[in-house]
Amino acid sequence: MTPQPASRTDVVRAVRRVAEQFPDRTVFVGIDGFGGAGKSSLADAITAVVPRAAVVRVDDFWGPNIAEWDWARFGAQVLRPLLAGEPARYQVWNWVGDVGGEWVELASGAVVVVEGVSSTRAEAGVPWDLTVWVEAPREVRLARALERDGPHLMHRWLDDWMPSEDRYAARERPQDRVDLLVNGTA
Repeated sequence: MTPQPASRTDVVRAVRRVAEQFPDRTVFVGIDGFGGAGKSSLADAITAVVPRAAVVRVDDFWGPNIAEWDWARFGAQVLRPLLAGEPARYQVWNWVGDVGGEWVELASGAVVVVEGVSSTRAEAGVPWDLTVWVEAPREVRLARALERDGPHLMHRWLDDWMPSEDRYAARERPQDRVDLLVNGTA
């Protein structure tokens, strides 16, 4: 499969089409890309216009002491219940306290938009209906990270998170196996 270039509007339309095609089951949409590329804003644009859509953020399964993200907990709390036709309930990670935080419920039959760095990784085991890679230059991503997270986290971006992202992309080549490629700066 060759990924197709798409605009944000194209992605929203594609998600709507998939949701309409499968109105009676949970639909899984993966939005992957490097940190600061524009994944969250694309996910929010989808949920603003697609009925029954909800966002699950990979960051809710991450934390300061978790090497990448906890896809096993994602599987137990989100994926397996939804695949069984049951509602899901997952705990958002409290980054400041490095403990479990509030609980979020997802209805079975929703359009579940999973967004975050390495969201479409093979270990997650999600039967994707649509996958998207959001691309943005490194300097744009770093500027967004600085604006969003402040200078005190730049060492984490440069020393931990970006090298981890690079290893994931080199290992799995997600940008080559997704359905759609989006320019996160457009």
